[in-house]
Amino acid sequence: MLAEKFQESEFDDFFLVDLKLGINNKLEVFVDSDSQVTFEKCRKISRFLEEHLDQEGWLGDRYVLEVSSPGVGRPLKFLRQYHKNIGRKVEVTTSEGKQVGQLVAVTEQSITLEREEKKKKGKKRVKEIVQAEIPVAQIEQTIVKISF
Repeated sequence: MLAEKFQESEFDDFFLVDLKLGINNKLEVFVDSDSQVTFEKCRKISRFLEEHLDQEGWLGDRYVLEVSSPGVGRPLKFLRQYHKNIGRKVEVTTSEGKQVGQLVAVTEQSITLEREEKKKKGKKRVKEIVQAEIPVAQIEQTIVKISF
């Protein structure tokens, strides 16, 4: 159903991130886009889904439908989500551990994080910019971290 909605020009850069059906017929739909997910667009998607759910009766007469963007703290699931988060601080988990840094580059094969490290040069401590390239295949989870 959402593939149909995402054919419309207003939603052509939208995609489904996750779908959860919980207790008491609570259906949570998480969508994202390459540009911006607004409240108004989520409302339009919700109305579209409600119409189909009511017509088909898939969830019966009583259900709760929530449509939103994944939000902060939810892991990135698709490579296209990484592109719009370039410049933001992320925490990447791989089998070798966690790395935190600013996302500076994304390719089909890898992402690049940049962070400051303090190193000792003689008697002084200096800040050095270090980049780490992480193969996409090794990423278990990436979460955008909010900086204040």
